[in-house]
Amino acid sequence: MTQAAPPPDLLRAPLVVEFPFTRSLGPVQSAFLTGLRERTVLGVKTSDGTVMVPPVEYDPTTAEELRELVEIAPTGTVTTYAWNDHPRPNQPLATPFAWVLVRLDGAGTALLHALDAPGPDAVRTGMRVRIRWAAERTGAITDIACFEPGDAPAPAAEPAPHDGTFTDPVTGIVAPARLDYTYSPGRAQTAYIAALSERRTVGERCPSCHKVYVPPRGACPTCGIATTDRVEVGPAGTVTTFCIVNIKAKNLDIEVPYVYAHIALDGAGLALHGRIGGIPYDQVRMGLRVEPVWTEGGRYPDHYRPNGEPDAEYDTYKELL
Repeated sequence: MTQAAPPPDLLRAPLVVEFPFTRSLGPVQSAFLTGLRERTVLGVKTSDGTVMVPPVEYDPTTAEELRELVEIAPTGTVTTYAWNDHPRPNQPLATPFAWVLVRLDGAGTALLHALDAPGPDAVRTGMRVRIRWAAERTGAITDIACFEPGDAPAPAAEPAPHDGTFTDPVTGIVAPARLDYTYSPGRAQTAYIAALSERRTVGERCPSCHKVYVPPRGACPTCGIATTDRVEVGPAGTVTTFCIVNIKAKNLDIEVPYVYAHIALDGAGLALHGRIGGIPYDQVRMGLRVEPVWTEGGRYPDHYRPNGEPDAEYDTYKELL
C-alpha cells in the first residue's frame, strides 16, 4: 500500500569505525622501526642512489628489491607544511602544531610528521628542524615524538652504511585505524528505520520503472528519479540465495555454522540481507518462504524463520537473484 505520511525528523548519530591493523615487517621496515627505538634513523638506497626515508623494500621505479641501508642525520629541512589549529585525539601533539614534510639531511625524500611551533608565523619552508625523541620508545613511528626548530647545519659527510642489525628487532606492528564522524541516513532511510521500530518494513517505489527499493535509497539508481511513494512490503519473503557461515565473528553471540541469506520480501523489487534461524543450516534452500522474528525491544528483525508456506517457484524470484 502507498503511504503519504510526512517523513520523521532526520536521524543523526555519532559513528566510530575502528579496527587494529596488524602487519608483519620485512627486513627493511623492521630495521627502520627498530632503529627509531634506538634513536637511529635509517634510509634505503634505490638503484639510482636516492636515499628514501621512510625506507621501502622495493624500488618505486624498477621494482628491484632494496637492501642497502644507510644512517641518516636526525636533522633536516622543512619542504612544505600545513598548520593544524585544532588537533584531534591521538595526534602527535595536544596543542596546535604544523604538519610538515621534512627532508632529513642525507635523504632524497621527505618524512611526514608534526612540528612543535608556537604559531603558524613561526613555520616556513626551508626552516631547519631536528627530531625530538619520545621518552619511551617501542619501535614505531611515534618514537619520533615530533620535530622542533633547530639551527644545526647539514652535515657534510655522506650517510654511513648500516647493516640494519639491532638487538631484539621489531618484527610486527599493530596500527590502530579510527574514523569518527556524524552519520545521517537521509530522508528515505530515516523513514525506513522509523517504520522498523514499529515492526513494519517500508520501501520506496520509483515512479518511472515502479521498482520498490528496500531499504530505500531516496532515488532510483537506474532511472535517476527521486523515490517518494512509500510502500509497505512483507512481512513474509523468499530466500533467493544464501551462504553458510563457518567462522565465528568477534563480539557476535551466534554459534556457527549459521546461514546468512538474501531475502526478497513480498512486494519488494530487490532482496535484503538477513540471518536464517529456526531450521537446520543444511536444510535452508533457495525459494524457502520465511518471516521475520523480532526480539523484545528490538528495532529490527533478529532473524528470519520458515513460515510454513510451500517453497516459492524459481520463476517468481529469479529476477531478484
